[in-house]
Amino acid sequence: MNRIFFLGSLALAFVAGAMVSRMSPQAQAANELTPMVIHVPDLAGDKLGMPSGTGLRSKGIVIQDGMTLAVQAGPVPKHLHTNANEIQYYLEGTGTIWLGDKEVQIKPGDLVIIPKGTAHGGTKTEGAPFKAIAIKTPPQAPDDIKLLN
Repeated sequence: MNRIFFLGSLALAFVAGAMVSRMSPQAQAANELTPMVIHVPDLAGDKLGMPSGTGLRSKGIVIQDGMTLAVQAGPVPKHLHTNANEIQYYLEGTGTIWLGDKEVQIKPGDLVIIPKGTAHGGTKTEGAPFKAIAIKTPPQAPDDIKLLN
C-alpha cells in the first residue's frame, strides 16, 4: 500500500512539475526563444523549483514546439518515456543510473542519450546529488512517464 501511494505521489509530482514548468513566466518567455545567458551553477535549491516526492527539482528553461530544456537536480526513480527522446548532460555528481537493462557509471561531463522507450533513472549517487541539463524531443507530455521497478 505504501509503495502504491509512493509511486502515485511520484507520478503526480512529475506531472505537476511538467505543468508548472509549462506555465511559469520564465518558461513562457523562453517559448519566444530570446537570447540569454543562464549561469547554471546559480540554479540550486529553490531556484530549481519545489522538490518532488523523491527530492528531484526541475526548472524548465526553454520550451519550444520541438524540444524542451530543463536543469534537474536530485534523485530520479527508474522510468521511461514512450514518446520523448532525452539527452542529459551531467554537471555535478558521481554514481550510477539505469540505462536500458544495465547500470552505468556517471560523472560530470558525461552526455547520456536516451531514446524513447528506454528505461533510465534509478539514480545512486556517491556523495553530492546529480545535476544535469535535460533536453527532451519532442517535448515530454505530462502523461508520458511510466515508472518502473
